[in-house]
Amino acid sequence: MSSIVAIVGRPNVGKSTLFNRLTESRKAIVDEMSGVTRDRHYGHAEWGGKKFSVIDTGGYVKGSDDIFEGEIRKQVQIAIDESDMVLFVVDVELGITDLDDSVAQILRKSGKKVILVANKVDNPQRIAEAAEFYSFGLGEPYCISSISGSGTGELLDEIVASLPKEFDDPTEGLPRFAIVGQPNVGKSSLLNMLTGIERSIVTPISGTTRDTIHQRYSKYGHDFLLIDTAGVRRKARVKEDLEFYSVLRSVRAIEDADVCLFMIDAEKGMTAQDLAIFHLIDKNRKGVVLIVNKWDLVEKDSKTVDAYTETMKEKLRPFTDVPIVYTSVLTSQRVHKALEVAVQVYENRKKKIKTSELNAYLLPIIDNTPPPSIKSKHIKIKYITQLPTATPQFAFFCNLPQYVNESYRRFLENKIREKFDFSGVPITLFFRPKGKQDS
Repeated sequence: MSSIVAIVGRPNVGKSTLFNRLTESRKAIVDEMSGVTRDRHYGHAEWGGKKFSVIDTGGYVKGSDDIFEGEIRKQVQIAIDESDMVLFVVDVELGITDLDDSVAQILRKSGKKVILVANKVDNPQRIAEAAEFYSFGLGEPYCISSISGSGTGELLDEIVASLPKEFDDPTEGLPRFAIVGQPNVGKSSLLNMLTGIERSIVTPISGTTRDTIHQRYSKYGHDFLLIDTAGVRRKARVKEDLEFYSVLRSVRAIEDADVCLFMIDAEKGMTAQDLAIFHLIDKNRKGVVLIVNKWDLVEKDSKTVDAYTETMKEKLRPFTDVPIVYTSVLTSQRVHKALEVAVQVYENRKKKIKTSELNAYLLPIIDNTPPPSIKSKHIKIKYITQLPTATPQFAFFCNLPQYVNESYRRFLENKIREKFDFSGVPITLFFRPKGKQDS
């Protein structure tokens, strides 16, 4: 089992900066605004040949009426419960506050190994000032500057000294399904409903989820990672730097995913921003399942689904071979159906067709419906093979590849889809000169 280290403390003490330092990444959002990190965020760290998981949490805030701060307290407690070790981060500039005392009290009761981290110690005088943190009764404070990295080596030495020698990452190689879409379409609610864990903060306020959240799903014979992303907004509405980083993270989540569970609001339909997200998925050659959520709010008759589906396919052209599932996360309607379809799309994306089977099927079709001649030149396709790539790509070897037009490419792609199930998966066709099969 992998060891888990949670970073906790009151807001604005540098927890996310420390997370980035330990994981050598920029996964956590870092901003001068207090309370930026709302959800727990996971990453991997390695030191001295040992690997471990790190959880960055929202700042612990007590006695606040703010809706997010109440939820953040729950997230911190969950992170403590999940972890094997806790890094309690305090700020030497401000010294001990009532909030620090509250966190320390929780940690003393947790029974977990706690390492006290005095952050923002960037000169010798502040090392002396950090001595006041001994009063927590949590041992010697490790003096660091998470921005410059000063002192983090000694901190990492202490962390790995208590870790097992082997790191077993149970998620290595698992399929990755990203839940993407505009803000407030139900992404976090979907994740929480499927896992039965309040992993993402859910409020009626648009844009609640800022970080990407990873959760392993291992039920009903399935085993994969679910990734809940911050909602992707139009650029005109991305006014603060924080919002920009959230959008960037959603883009990266799409890039890292195998299949995207692309959610839209049934009442709003497919908007221009939804199409932009879809084209991003298509551009990155990811598998996709279109989830039309809040379907319970739509007035329906016997023809509603067919009409809605036709409208969706028209907007998604030319890539119309996209499975569509109509759901209501609120009532759990067809949610598990969406997962079943996503798993099938994942299998479709890995599918390999034998060269002999491709040629036996496609060459007669090409003979009957050859490419249109260009400038009295006849295009002759002699051989087809699927390329050894991570996503479905096919090479057509012919005498004049430069003259194959877009409409004929679409014709061939449609014929491939008619015979072989590549539903939800973008297909790429290449046309190459004869004799370059091995290139």
